[in-house]
Amino acid sequence: MQVWQVTALGHPAERTERALPVASSGQARVKVAAVGLNFADLLMAEGKYQERPTLPFIPGMEFAGTIDSIAPDSATGLQPGDRVAGFASGGALAEYVTAQAAHLIALPASMSFAQAAAFQIAYGTSHLALDRKARLQPGEVLLVFGAAGGVGLTAVEIGKRMGARVIACARGAEKLEIARAAGADVLIDSDTPDLKAALKAAAKPWGGVDVVYDPVGGPAFAAALSACRPEGRLLTIGFASGQLPDIPANHLLVKNLSVMGLYWGGYMTFAPQVLADSLRTLFQWFAEGGLRPHISHELPFADYPKGLELLRTRKATGKVVITL
Repeated sequence: MQVWQVTALGHPAERTERALPVASSGQARVKVAAVGLNFADLLMAEGKYQERPTLPFIPGMEFAGTIDSIAPDSATGLQPGDRVAGFASGGALAEYVTAQAAHLIALPASMSFAQAAAFQIAYGTSHLALDRKARLQPGEVLLVFGAAGGVGLTAVEIGKRMGARVIACARGAEKLEIARAAGADVLIDSDTPDLKAALKAAAKPWGGVDVVYDPVGGPAFAAALSACRPEGRLLTIGFASGQLPDIPANHLLVKNLSVMGLYWGGYMTFAPQVLADSLRTLFQWFAEGGLRPHISHELPFADYPKGLELLRTRKATGKVVITL
C-alpha cells in the first residue's frame, strides 16, 4: 500500500510503500478515504510534540473510511463495508490502517468521509474543554483565541450551542468573518495594537470573561488575564504561536482564577470512556444538524506536504483534509 512516512525528524515526509497491515485481536482494518490534518502532525514531524513515535513512522491521527476486515473477536456490531471514523496516535496517512474496533465510530448517513476526518479531534477537544473542564454555563462569556483555526472554530460553534456569549479573536477580516458565521458575538483582530485593551473593552458590557479558550499561547494569554472576571477559567489547549505563555501566579491568586490544560489524546490512555461519551454526543449533534464542520482545503493524497504547509503558514481555516 502507499503511505507517507517520516524517516528523520525535521525532514520532509516521503511517499513510499509498505506491506498491507493485518487486523489482530480486537482490531479492524479500514480502507482509508480521508485523513484530517492537525497542527500536532506538524509538531510531531519536527520532534516538538509531547508524543514522539519511533522512527520511521506514518503520520496522520484521524481518519475515515470503510471497514475492510475485522477480527472475529471484535464484539462491536461493526462489519466489513461499514463507514467509520477513527483516531490513532499515528498511521492514518496510508491506504489502509488498523485500529481497535471498539474505538471506531459508525458514521451518520448524512456525514461525508471528509467531514468525518475533520470532526473528532477538533470538536472533541472543544467539547471536553468547555463542558468537562471549564463547565461553561449558559449566559457566560467565552473568549476564543485562534477562532478560525482547527479547534478554535469548533470552540466558537460549541460555545454558542452551550448558550455562551462568544468573543472571537483571529487574524484578519476574512478569518473573523468565518468566526462570525460560526456564531461569534464579538470579533477582535489579534493584530490589534493593544490587544489587552481591546479584550477588556469587549468584555466590559458583560462584566468580564468567564472562560478563555487558548490554542495559541504566547502573549495573548497574558492579555486575556486582564479581561477575566473573578473566578474566571483559562484553558490551555496548545501553542500554535510557538511560545509558551507566562502565567503570573500572583494574578491567579488575586482574581481567584483557574488555569486548566486539555490534551484530548491523553484521555485515550487514562479515560477512554470519557472520549467515547463525548464523541457520541457530538455525532448526535451533527446528525441533528447542529454542527457544521468547516473544511478550507480538501487535497489529494499526493499533496500531503502542501497540507502541512497550509498549517505551518496559517493559511488554512477550520480543517485541512487529505482524500484518497
